[in-house]
Amino acid sequence: MNWPNPDKVFRDEFHRIQRLPPYVFAEVNKLKAELRAAGQDIIDFGFGNPDLPTPGHVIDKLVETVRKPKVTGYSASRGIKGLRQACGRYYERRFGVSFDPETQIIATMGSKEGFANLAQAITAPGDIIYAPDPSYPLHAYGFIIAGAEIKAIPAITAEDYLAGVKAALAEADTPPLAIVVCFPSNPTGMTCDLSFYEEIVAIAKANDIIVLSDLAYSEIYFADPPRSVFEVPGAHDILAVETISLSKTYSMAGWRMGFAVGSERLIAALTRVKSYLDYGSFTPIQVAACAALDGPEDPVEQARATYKARRDVLVESFGRSGWTIPAPDASMFAWAPLPPAYRSMGSLAFSKLLMQDASVAVSPGVGFGENGEGYVRIALVENEQRIRQAARNIRHMLQGDAGALRTMDNMPAS
Repeated sequence: MNWPNPDKVFRDEFHRIQRLPPYVFAEVNKLKAELRAAGQDIIDFGFGNPDLPTPGHVIDKLVETVRKPKVTGYSASRGIKGLRQACGRYYERRFGVSFDPETQIIATMGSKEGFANLAQAITAPGDIIYAPDPSYPLHAYGFIIAGAEIKAIPAITAEDYLAGVKAALAEADTPPLAIVVCFPSNPTGMTCDLSFYEEIVAIAKANDIIVLSDLAYSEIYFADPPRSVFEVPGAHDILAVETISLSKTYSMAGWRMGFAVGSERLIAALTRVKSYLDYGSFTPIQVAACAALDGPEDPVEQARATYKARRDVLVESFGRSGWTIPAPDASMFAWAPLPPAYRSMGSLAFSKLLMQDASVAVSPGVGFGENGEGYVRIALVENEQRIRQAARNIRHMLQGDAGALRTMDNMPAS
């Protein structure tokens, strides 16, 4: 029997995979692993993985709960009632906004899962989504996987993004299905004020557009507290959803816990999709999340102070080393333009060179979108001593022989 060529079969089958570009960060991670295996001490600012401890009272609640009978079975996909109520109390306390825990709040396995499943719930093939660029990759690729088309809009600042949205609408034959917003921004650390959301809500209302807000960094800020889109009068009258993550606020990244609030119609759609895909987070984790949301604010304030101190040390020490880093207003990231002598190299090549010659790992900006080229993202996940060591390494690289400009052709193979 003549079987079909398996390569041809697989190539034709995996349509959604073909829509995804090569994962830029995989190249950096591969080189990082090779250098560490060779004994090089890499100071790692690449992955936004919090190094601070989860608050003790949250861990205590997890341990207490997991010892109870009947908590190790399937949980509730949309979240246990107590958690949804705790999420509602958080919004009341933080933003002065009320949501019905039964119809307007759903627990998610981090904001990433919530966004991805929401994309599956609302998107039809060919739908247009306006997404910021640069931004967290899922903001675009979650919808691309679901079959949508992305209109990438420059978003170094909130003002840039708002102007781009208006310009895109003026040129479009039809409005998009949805607009994605993310402030404080990952990767730029930029913030917006309430007037930005007022204009976005007005645009959405006038054009029947869904608003999808990612507020994962709601509590990691160094100036004015970030605002919620739902603080805008009339935001409850449009189709809008906002996602929150406990990952950074409470150093619970591996716990995979977050939630979404908003329009009953959108929450119902997300609930229905999730009911087919998961049974919710482990019940003791959900109970511990309640303890986090309802617990003392001291750990959150301490984490905020730690990230601010690291930001200040980074900006000061890197600046003295010859690399000017703008100070972010929020988030746990700094968005840094490449040093002038290296800008022609591009962010991916520079990130590799920085690891090889300075033992410092960062994330190449191009991984966050075309408009991220020329930048790198630096995560504030190393202590102040390590940050200063990185600055010294970078100074030697910029001032010494290793700092001579290289091209991709004569860089050592990774």
